[in-house]
Amino acid sequence: MASAPAVDKPTRATAKLLQYVDIGINLSDPVFRGQYHGKQAHEDDFLDILQRAQDVGCTKMMVTGSDLKESERAIEIAKQHPGLCYATVGVHPCSAKQFDDYKDGPDALLSALSSLAKSAQASGHAVAFGEIGLDYDRLFLTPKDQQLKYFEKQLDLAVELQLPLFLHSRAASEDFERLLAPVLERLPKKGLVHSFTGTMEEMRRMVDLGLDVGVNGCSMKTEENIAVVKEIPLERLQIETDGPWCEMRPSHASAQYTKNAPPLVKAVKKEKWAKGCMVKGRNEPATLPHVAYAIANIKGIPVEDVCEYSWRNSIKMFGLGES
Repeated sequence: MASAPAVDKPTRATAKLLQYVDIGINLSDPVFRGQYHGKQAHEDDFLDILQRAQDVGCTKMMVTGSDLKESERAIEIAKQHPGLCYATVGVHPCSAKQFDDYKDGPDALLSALSSLAKSAQASGHAVAFGEIGLDYDRLFLTPKDQQLKYFEKQLDLAVELQLPLFLHSRAASEDFERLLAPVLERLPKKGLVHSFTGTMEEMRRMVDLGLDVGVNGCSMKTEENIAVVKEIPLERLQIETDGPWCEMRPSHASAQYTKNAPPLVKAVKKEKWAKGCMVKGRNEPATLPHVAYAIANIKGIPVEDVCEYSWRNSIKMFGLGES
């Protein structure tokens, strides 16, 4: 395999000149408060995480809503950190059974989602409807029939709200595209498929539908992934961490493409946490430059191009307080 094209090694100072949007970060997860499996393992370092993000130029973050409660938490974070954090509102396919389990029935949950989204949209705190979609890899969490039914109902709600979509698709491309295509005609800003791990053909079909493609560490694990990322049009690219998951690892195919990326803050095991350190296995927005540098080296282009296009694409689709 050809080695990654050489790009000048950046200093921390030059790295800060680049602007990043983390369009997928699960900041409501308790691990970002130092809580793991219900136990407080170390001090709450949430504000340190936000500061580290800004220190590397990540000045906009979209906090993912994965069900009603998590959407409420995402909006609360957006309210507490205006101009920096924004929220999405929706029910993840793996949680879609919550509609039938909801105390007052599925229509009541849809109504609650609608009210929450309308209010947060009006205040500027919610910028997308999602995370919604289909996940046939984890049918043990929610069966296919429930996923299909409530994906369709949430798509209708997104059209009513005229919010761009924040989408999830795993091993379900045929049904995903079938339900999505007619809806996109009624959504001027379309949306994006986040944490994309699909095939080359699937990526091209997403682009043909007018969707953007979100890339993170999970999008660059294998050589096949690398080949797909290389072909994503810059005009359709957005970047994310999907923290606390989807970290980039030395064992991933992407590792050879990050050798010139700016150094990361030291990471330690949670049991040895110290103020100013990241936590091993807990991905956070401060690692986003490594995603951008990997994409740049895979494509053989300057990292500035990746940052400029992905920033512009995110602002165009989601607003994020920018004109």
